[in-house]
Amino acid sequence: MVKYKIYSLRTLLAIVVMLNAAAASLATGSVSSALGKADTEVRASFEPISRIGYGVMAVIGVVGAISVFGKWTNGDPDTRKAAGNWFGALIFAGIIIFVLKAVFTV
Repeated sequence: MVKYKIYSLRTLLAIVVMLNAAAASLATGSVSSALGKADTEVRASFEPISRIGYGVMAVIGVVGAISVFGKWTNGDPDTRKAAGNWFGALIFAGIIIFVLKAVFTV
């Protein structure tokens, strides 16, 4: 049985506070402008990346539909499970793209 020591939590908290202080002291001038430049580059390149995401969703849809159809025609008993997994993957991919668009667009 592993016993956790209380001072390790305090040490971790102290390290986090020191890292925050170091990051705040570095966030001046050149670091700030570099972060702004990186932000504009990510926002500019997000539209092609989202189009690639939609392409990946299309591939997932076609491959999943073929897989479910194959299971259905063969009389496989877990066709519903495969269809649910396929539909869930499509919904998850769509939500990811939607959330990323909401975060990275103005």
